[in-house]
Amino acid sequence: MRYDFTTIMDRKGKDSIAVDVIPVPNAEVEEGFSRLPMWVADMNFATAPTIQEHIVARVGHPAFGYFEPTEEYFNSIIGWQEKHNRVQGLTRQEIGYENGVLGCVSSALQAFTAPGEAVLLHAPTYVGFTGTMQNNGRKIVLSDLKRDRDGIWRMDYEDMDKKIKENHIHFAVFCSPHNPSGRVWEREEIEAAMEVYRKNDCVVVSDEIWSDLTLEGYSHIPTQSVSEDAKNRTIAVYAPSKTFNLAGLIGSYHIIYNPYLRDRVRKQASLCHYNSMNVLSMHALIGAYRPEGSEWVEQLRQVLTGNVEYAYAFIREHFEGVELAKPQGTYMLYLDCKKWLQKEGMSMDELLRAGIRVGVIWQDGRPFNCPDTIRMNLALPRILVEEAFDRLHKYVFKG
Repeated sequence: MRYDFTTIMDRKGKDSIAVDVIPVPNAEVEEGFSRLPMWVADMNFATAPTIQEHIVARVGHPAFGYFEPTEEYFNSIIGWQEKHNRVQGLTRQEIGYENGVLGCVSSALQAFTAPGEAVLLHAPTYVGFTGTMQNNGRKIVLSDLKRDRDGIWRMDYEDMDKKIKENHIHFAVFCSPHNPSGRVWEREEIEAAMEVYRKNDCVVVSDEIWSDLTLEGYSHIPTQSVSEDAKNRTIAVYAPSKTFNLAGLIGSYHIIYNPYLRDRVRKQASLCHYNSMNVLSMHALIGAYRPEGSEWVEQLRQVLTGNVEYAYAFIREHFEGVELAKPQGTYMLYLDCKKWLQKEGMSMDELLRAGIRVGVIWQDGRPFNCPDTIRMNLALPRILVEEAFDRLHKYVFKG
């Protein structure tokens, strides 16, 4: 393998909440256990070398004045979308900078809904969506995803339609691939969801930040590609940040084909005067979207697939009472611990603290709108993934 996904980085004191923060109140790591960062969705791998090369080259010039995004920036996005998502004919004017996916969600929310108005989301729900809706004074209406007989998360289209009608909803947030379940939606599923939104005249924000990180055997299908109507009612949001671990540099972008939607979103985003690109984040994207970056991502997908296969099999074999769907994308696991907790007579808070006590820094899954759940990040070198599950087996689940 050309790129390094095995070196254990020391991120302590290097601006990393993944390592420096414990996300569970009153939880501490016991002496003798190292911290294994497995909560917030960033990766413990060195990023693609071309990113650092482009940033360093730009830092070599001693002026950092006002600037505009370059043709190379837009062409990098157009080329990446064509290569990885089979998007044809994308133009510069259909691409717009965003400080973050949630910033775009917020702008669209303010452009197309009123305070107190209801918005449809799926549950489990990314906590960032929840916070954005609440901070903007919108009502959250959830349509629960259901696991079928094979354990695969599925949308309930009848429930979506019913709740949209009952709550007079005209705005929906769609997550593809889905966080935290790890579902990579099939074309027919996206078509069915978009038909529900079409019949109810909903503007759709499609969060596709995980689109590059499908696991082996799965491919991302852009929401805007499934029909002409979907293309024109969808605000799609992407970023290199999740793919290349660049969240600290800030920098996402939208793709909006419909001029009406595009003009409204951009006007709303402009009102705060803070939705501005950083010159180094621009060069980071250019470096990420080079051919070497594509090669790096393909190798990363192999590593993540191996980690998911290992963790899924280990849990199924050793953690009786813990249920989960096998992810098809992202690098997150979403564990349903209800049966295990009932069997052991333990609370979720006690379980979370027990894992952290032995250095497994995992995340409370309840804020994602599913009870008795834990979210785990598997974007670590394999040796650390194995160490984490060994500790959980010996000291926590004790199978």
